[in-house]
Amino acid sequence: MNQEKIALLVDSGTDVPQDVMERYGIYMIPLQIIYKERTYTDKVDITPEEVYRRLEEEVPSTSLPDGAQIQKVLEKIKEDGYEKLLIVTISSGLSGTYNVLRLIGQEEEGLEVYVLDTKSIGIGAGLQAIRAAELIDSGLTFEVLIAQLKKEIVQNKVLFNVGTLEYLQKGGRIGLVTSIIGTALKLNPTISCNEDGVYYTVAKSRGRKRSIDKLVEIAEEFIGNHQEFRIAVAQGDAYEEGLQLKAKIEARFPNAKEILFGTISPALVVHTGPGLLGMGIQVIH
Repeated sequence: MNQEKIALLVDSGTDVPQDVMERYGIYMIPLQIIYKERTYTDKVDITPEEVYRRLEEEVPSTSLPDGAQIQKVLEKIKEDGYEKLLIVTISSGLSGTYNVLRLIGQEEEGLEVYVLDTKSIGIGAGLQAIRAAELIDSGLTFEVLIAQLKKEIVQNKVLFNVGTLEYLQKGGRIGLVTSIIGTALKLNPTISCNEDGVYYTVAKSRGRKRSIDKLVEIAEEFIGNHQEFRIAVAQGDAYEEGLQLKAKIEARFPNAKEILFGTISPALVVHTGPGLLGMGIQVIH
């Protein structure tokens, strides 16, 4: 039971599935997708498919939600009777969203705000938001909730493969991922976020099929002997492969608490390009 009236807010780059958003009453702040002719609101008036379709002619840029939009959401949260607010964002190493929300949150009157930097992205950050929703539901106080989530950041991992590194480079998000070798040898890197929340290469596999198997292998290592864990499979323009990966995960981890499946947000499409396959892994106990 949520005793302390704690609201939960995520940015759209966390990719929390819509049904989970509704189940827990999670608020969302959408990122923005900027084309020459107009700006779209992530997940609101543009779909991932539209971004893919237009990549040939224009690669848009993304930006943070504007201050007025953030203010509107915070007002709504207060109107709904909340006094405390936990905000879960994608990595501060990949986006300025964390910082903007932290600064605005500090100034907000009538609302105690804490912003959790997940050091992750997409569903890797989303799993931390889902965990936060569960913990709020279980009745933890705001203080204990924050301490617990900070402690558990390292119990989450995001992994993904992309069809090409071109878009990570264009968007300046390449981080520590080495790209030259990859293209020359047809090596498919598996990318994750390090402890600073910046992209790096975890493994390199020759060819796509091998790189999908590699995702499962790394998941096995990360889960180890943990008994309680959840896994999410995310895809961007790789639906069939996404389903294959999900089937492999189900076969390999029949005792997972939950296996989620979803599409990445339009804002993440911009930086990863077509053919993304990813996973979020969260160990609990």
